[in-house]
Amino acid sequence: DENEDISSDAIISFCNEKGYEHIMVYGKIEGEIGKLNREEQEEFFKEIGVKGSVIDRFINKCYSLLNLISFFTVGEDEVRAWTIEQGSTAVEAAGKIHSDIAKGFIRAEVVGYDEFIKAGSFKTLKEKGKTRLEGKEYVVCDGEITHFRFNV
Repeated sequence: DENEDISSDAIISFCNEKGYEHIMVYGKIEGEIGKLNREEQEEFFKEIGVKGSVIDRFINKCYSLLNLISFFTVGEDEVRAWTIEQGSTAVEAAGKIHSDIAKGFIRAEVVGYDEFIKAGSFKTLKEKGKTRLEGKEYVVCDGEITHFRFNV
């Protein structure tokens, strides 16, 4: 609708003038995309030159504005994402999981997300010597998979 376009342009212009962050939401299209399977969604986003759904972009923008990152822990039957402030050390990240892990922190075994996906498991990476051992002051990076060694 022509009026919606004018309204959208006015809002975008206002946000840009004020230096406000904004995300365009195309509700009808997002609703249709939500009905597709994951592979079809990725293909559609690639074709139109958009990086993920509006929900993904909204969450990423919120994390960025709040100065937050995520790291992952991986078990045999569970993968969990943990949210920490950007610049947090390994021992601070360990404390997000449990205070005892932070108190008894020895080292963090760390691997990047892309390496983990390619290998398929933390165990495989560990067997191939592809994990890194990091100390208490190591600054955790967004998306890393981390296993904390600790003794209480």
